[in-house]
Amino acid sequence: MNSSIDSLHWRYAVKKFDSTKVLSETKIDLLKEAFNLTATSYGLQPLKLMVVHNKELQENLVAHSYYQQQVAQASHVLILCIETDISEAYIRNYFNLIKDIRNTSDEILNPFRDTLITTFSKMTTEEKKAWATKQAYLALGNLLTVCAFENIDSCPMEGFVPSTYDELLGLKDTNLTSVLVLPVGYRAADDLFATLPKVRKPLKDMILER
Repeated sequence: MNSSIDSLHWRYAVKKFDSTKVLSETKIDLLKEAFNLTATSYGLQPLKLMVVHNKELQENLVAHSYYQQQVAQASHVLILCIETDISEAYIRNYFNLIKDIRNTSDEILNPFRDTLITTFSKMTTEEKKAWATKQAYLALGNLLTVCAFENIDSCPMEGFVPSTYDELLGLKDTNLTSVLVLPVGYRAADDLFATLPKVRKPLKDMILER
């Protein structure tokens, strides 16, 4: 069995997927679960994962992904979306979920809940979106690691047009907007980048110790 470090050495940002290979439902379900288990600030999970497995839609998204062909070639395209507004109702619903699952008393929950309501009420919409986007990057990092360990190829992308994605994905009239794209599947046999050495700075230049 490969170690976690072996898996990370194996991983790279795939430049060409084998469009004839499709991830099993078991693999996709595993990635959904990994996404849901990602740590987020305060545990608020201001995220949704859109799983696209429609070739026509994937092909339509290419033009709005700066013509990165991986979006069409991949078995599935995972699109990380954020809540565009963290409202008081959203926070209260989260604490109701804690109470339902853990049976935690209001005496313990309410002070923390009220602090979060106050904190987010003072933030602008753009500040809330920036905070939620940071949580999306946590989820992306988690997905990349799980993909590597499961021998699922991937290619993280920031290069796309969120407004057009939102329109094509039916997000325009929701409280969601797309922020990150992750095509997943299996690398093509003729992707030359698969065999190139990984480029990283020497460990001694990256680690600080005191």
